Amino acid sequence: MTAPMDIARQIADAVLYEGYLLYPYRASARKNQIRWQWGVLAPPAYAAAGHGEHATSHSEFLLEPGIDPVLHLRLRFLQVQHRSGGDGPVPEFDEAVEHEIDAVLPVSELMGTGQVVPVNVPGGTETADGVTRERWPLHGEIRLSGHVLEGPYGILQLSVEVVNTAEWADPEAGRHLALRHSLIAAHTVLAVTDGEFISLLDPPEWAKPAVESCRNERTWPVMVGESGRRDVLLISPIILYDYPQIAPESAGDLFDGTEIDEILTLRTMTLTDEEKAEARATDERARKLMDRVDSMPPEMLDKLHGAIRYLGETPGIRKEPDPIETITTPGAPWWDPGADASVDPETDSVTIGGVEVAKGSKVLLMPGSRRADAQDMFLEGRTATVAAVLLDVDGNTHVAVTIDDDPGAEISAAHGRFRYFAPDELTPVGAPS
Repeated sequence: MTAPMDIARQIADAVLYEGYLLYPYRASARKNQIRWQWGVLAPPAYAAAGHGEHATSHSEFLLEPGIDPVLHLRLRFLQVQHRSGGDGPVPEFDEAVEHEIDAVLPVSELMGTGQVVPVNVPGGTETADGVTRERWPLHGEIRLSGHVLEGPYGILQLSVEVVNTAEWADPEAGRHLALRHSLIAAHTVLAVTDGEFISLLDPPEWAKPAVESCRNERTWPVMVGESGRRDVLLISPIILYDYPQIAPESAGDLFDGTEIDEILTLRTMTLTDEEKAEARATDERARKLMDRVDSMPPEMLDKLHGAIRYLGETPGIRKEPDPIETITTPGAPWWDPGADASVDPETDSVTIGGVEVAKGSKVLLMPGSRRADAQDMFLEGRTATVAAVLLDVDGNTHVAVTIDDDPGAEISAAHGRFRYFAPDELTPVGAPS
């Protein structure tokens, strides 16, 4: 199933190399000494010693099966390779070697006892032109299982557990040594034939109880590929939305896929010639990055400054007064709050559960599972007062609120600091249940 896997590869590569170089891209930079913070599966003995690492990742997800669904699995990770020797400005550095483990499994074989896919990557030492590169063997397993959920819909709950089974045991060793025996940036791409996955972030109403039963530890399953298709799933070690995309303005890898290309590019441009030489010497990926930034024409840099994907009306939001046409202030830039006379957070409202919500309305907070801020769980069920109903340049509605029992709410409001929620994360106080 090559095509779906290829569709997922661009996003998966961004996950694989998230934080790989960490600007300022120099081996001597303090921030760059210990890398690879995401998706690290360490040896069990090291993980059990309480160093904050884990030996396993666990993911559960849902599948609507056809007659005979088949799962195509690809585990991707990096192996540490230590480089030493040579006459360059960087005598020693840890590089990365990509690995992929593929398996094709009929879903029927996962029911009950499940299946285990072995992960064995050899070590080795190579010397060329005075430079020695050493790798250490990696050992692990991919454990898959599944069962049919009770209910009328016949959906399956599948699980994928990736385990580091290395026997290396030096629990007091430094993290840089443990990483040599770890699966780095480990993530899994799954494609299914004769079946469809169910989104865990935006499931249909009938599937929500089943979604709530899924357990994911150190993983985040999301749909990838063409929006609306449900045959490819990325089990990511970082939080993403369904159908993530790399911005078309991105000219190439900056190895921090969730950051802003313009910031990283400008920061790289500030390096001295000596620092750039050191960065180029770390590895081939860093050299290509530096060469691309150094040769970037001004018009390409300008494209990184910002883009508008679409502008349009959003169903459910009502303006006061309701204009026949949008009136734009002449000469005002599109992002100026005063540029569009039809938008006024002081009077705009949004309909939630049949109730009109505007500035001054009381609402209950019900943060959704799609939010990236884990602290929002502490706000669930709290009462808040709406400060404004806002419409962003992409046409999305946001409701700014202050927490009613927050002693600092008045000060925050005076400084224009609010908490923001989507309409479907709010319930109007007094609305019929």
